[in-house]
Amino acid sequence: MTQTATRYDRYQADFVHFQKSLSNGDAWLNEMRQAGVESFSKLCFPTAIRGNEDWRFTNVGPIANRQFAYPFEQASVDAAQVKALSPWDDGWVNLVFVDGRFDQGLSTPAMNRKGPYIGNLAALSAAGQAAARQHLGRHVDAAKNGFAAVNTAFVRDGAFVALPDGAADLPPVHLVFVASRRPQPSVAYPRILVVAGRNSKATLLESYVTLADGAYFTDGVAEVILQEGAQMQHYRLMREAAEAFHIGTTQVRQEKDSTFTSISFARGAAIARNQLHVALDAPGASCFINGLYLTDGTQHIDNNINIDHLKPHTTSDLYFKGILADRSRAVFSGRVIVHKDAQKAYALQSDKNLLLSDGARINTKPSLEIYADDVQCKHGATAGAVAEEAIFYMQARGLDVETATMYLVQGFAREVIDQIKLDGFRQYLELYFIESLPKYQFRSKNQGP
Repeated sequence: MTQTATRYDRYQADFVHFQKSLSNGDAWLNEMRQAGVESFSKLCFPTAIRGNEDWRFTNVGPIANRQFAYPFEQASVDAAQVKALSPWDDGWVNLVFVDGRFDQGLSTPAMNRKGPYIGNLAALSAAGQAAARQHLGRHVDAAKNGFAAVNTAFVRDGAFVALPDGAADLPPVHLVFVASRRPQPSVAYPRILVVAGRNSKATLLESYVTLADGAYFTDGVAEVILQEGAQMQHYRLMREAAEAFHIGTTQVRQEKDSTFTSISFARGAAIARNQLHVALDAPGASCFINGLYLTDGTQHIDNNINIDHLKPHTTSDLYFKGILADRSRAVFSGRVIVHKDAQKAYALQSDKNLLLSDGARINTKPSLEIYADDVQCKHGATAGAVAEEAIFYMQARGLDVETATMYLVQGFAREVIDQIKLDGFRQYLELYFIESLPKYQFRSKNQGP
């Protein structure tokens, strides 16, 4: 048996055990899982060096070459620990998943036959299953994505948010995914399905946090469907351990006049990737995608954002900022495609990076592909150090170098943080940002090492 086959044997063996633990289960889910594991056996993880443009700057060999065990035993986690780690609010609808498994005792799901359903995929009624079956696995292409394929193979627990037409004035929905301490490296497969009905309005927050301090792997998949006129404020927090690995795949499909506003914050993990694909599939659909990421040490964070303008009169605005220190690496790939029929499309994208050390590196590639002739589009990227003139200006007003630098870095990030409308999350992020800000001592170009 080849080494390539051997290193994925653990996933195959755990899948067999996983299937047996489910008893009979629902036929449609079993078929989906089987299709997922078959796709994974063909695709594996994208470790090829040649012909692998999507992963050109991110080497997932450290994930592929390591053994991660599926956690069959449910871990016990204290509620106070979860609340301390995440931007918790008792007034929100909070669903907690420990190592990808739903924890009823820590959660406050909302289930209403006539209203929204916000709960566990594994506990759906017959009517709920019919709604989930229409969309689960239909938007993320597991046949082309090895990480999505293996996640689909292990679908069981997951978050299902179903909003009826016209739903509004709902409390924010908070999905908390906790990595627990395990005796050996483990893998979790968070799964999210959101279906927002016509003219509904909702706020959704995903938090990926950890109690572990060693290596583990989070492989998450989310599918978000916004029907006509739906509006969603979406936030994503990734706060993983320094030795962890995190691959998140999100697929968004938007119908007529829908609006998707998303802000992500990423910090931690040895290797992390945020894959987001938005399909603007009807006139009037619009998305506003913003992100902030911090790296230090030898961390590596990759933001891979794809937006498809499929129909006319669609709008997208993509704006990311990165702060890099030490010998860390970041990747930004923003690809916006304006298809032939997407006349009158409006698309902006920008990536700005602040490099706090000589050893930090950013590979940034904003791109536009335009196949329509009546559009307004532009893109750009920048990377640079803290401005020496700004440091000297603040020193002249009595600030020491370290304090002046800290204020300038905070000001750089504030543009993204201030856009967060969910008060509890914004306040949490303000405090956490200050605490986790990489320490940096400004050095003039004229100074020696």
